[in-house]
Amino acid sequence: MGAGHAHRLYRHGHSPVHALPPHAKLAAVLAFVVVVVSTPREAMWAFGVYAVLLGLVAYAARVPAGFVLQRLLIEVPFVAFAVLMPFVAEGERIDVLGLSLSVNGLWGAWNVLAKGTLGVAASVLLAATTGLRELLLGLQHLRLPPLLVQIASFMIRYGDVITDEMRRMRIARESRGFETRGVRHWSVLAKSAGALFIRSYERGERVHLAMISRGYSGSMPVIDEVAVSRAQWSYALALPSAALVVCVLGWVL
Repeated sequence: MGAGHAHRLYRHGHSPVHALPPHAKLAAVLAFVVVVVSTPREAMWAFGVYAVLLGLVAYAARVPAGFVLQRLLIEVPFVAFAVLMPFVAEGERIDVLGLSLSVNGLWGAWNVLAKGTLGVAASVLLAATTGLRELLLGLQHLRLPPLLVQIASFMIRYGDVITDEMRRMRIARESRGFETRGVRHWSVLAKSAGALFIRSYERGERVHLAMISRGYSGSMPVIDEVAVSRAQWSYALALPSAALVVCVLGWVL
């Protein structure tokens, strides 16, 4: 996968976090998310500490706070769901500013917002410091099923191709005076979607035959062998290790 496939979440840099092997970062983020999810929702102070830890990682990676906050907008649907929970949940209720809210709903909303936001922020930092190609290599090193890695690789590689095909079809329709004005035009869009599916399927068959003719036997070769030193593992696992200590204290206190 060439450099032209860099995703929008990636922020080029030369920080110590960028330099870490991708599978070490993937393992660290997964462990951190597991620890955050395992933290009792009543330990509100613990989630503040987790936010500080992520802030330190962002500082070490030289990723601006605005960059992270802008990409946290992806969790807006979950925020909307959390806001509704105090109104629809059952159980004991309290009055807040003249509104009758469920106590269980308030705790549930806090649980979703705190853990969801921290998980998304950790994922954003991972994507900001790791390219798509590196992520796929990391998944390969972590022994993810090869078929899943290959599917993800081709999806990323040919996503831009399919998008460009859709753009050309749209331009072709508009050049012939077509405008989507109502339900009666949906049939044209459905035919366009069908044509796009057929073209994509035929392209996939051609690519598959080309791969077989070049010796493809069901697995992609690992071009870059990345060894992780003990120091790199220690650096990568510092985040989940610190979070684990906070989680234990959250259960004890």
